[in-house]
Amino acid sequence: MIGMLNGVVIALGDEDAVIDVGGVGYLVSLGTRARSRLEIGTGITLHIETYVREDALRLFGFLTEAERAWFVRLQGVQGVGAKHALALLDAVSASGIETAAALGDASAFERAKGVGRKLAERIAVELKGKAPPARRRSQKGAESLVEALSDGEAPAASSAPAAAPETEEDDAREVAISALTNLGYGESEARHAVALAITANPQAGETMLIRAALKELAR
Repeated sequence: MIGMLNGVVIALGDEDAVIDVGGVGYLVSLGTRARSRLEIGTGITLHIETYVREDALRLFGFLTEAERAWFVRLQGVQGVGAKHALALLDAVSASGIETAAALGDASAFERAKGVGRKLAERIAVELKGKAPPARRRSQKGAESLVEALSDGEAPAASSAPAAAPETEEDDAREVAISALTNLGYGESEARHAVALAITANPQAGETMLIRAALKELAR
């Protein structure tokens, strides 16, 4: 099975690309968001989800591991296939999907091409309250508590790791969630509180997110 390709873009189609890896050209299906970032002749690393069927082998490529993981998770919802999952990742970033899932926000999913209200609501219901797809882990959460909490001491770092970020927004989100779980909050309620904080202030950094999330949890 192929999990990653690191090579050079040698051809581009409307919905795919050919990646040359050591003289072998791999045809990779892409969403519009990823496709727009590729240029012929440039190097690229793609996270790959391989689908094997009786009559075909198909590679789906993503710019981040988070996108690949959500591509798989979304297809666990009844009625969501590969085409819908790609459309959802085109309309909403991986981080945005996590926020919408934590809040049960069907309107975010409805922005995707081909996803109607009924399917969007089903996605929101089935994803709400569930942990996001597993990724590599980070230990930064406890370090940010000192800045966020002005009247308490930072607790010892939890032995439970937090998902590793792949963008600045993911970084701040996961640090805030790790900090809250270090304080003893459950991961689900921590993710919900951080999602609310991000929705209120998408540009907030780690410290601001922790403070805002703590206010949400105190309500």
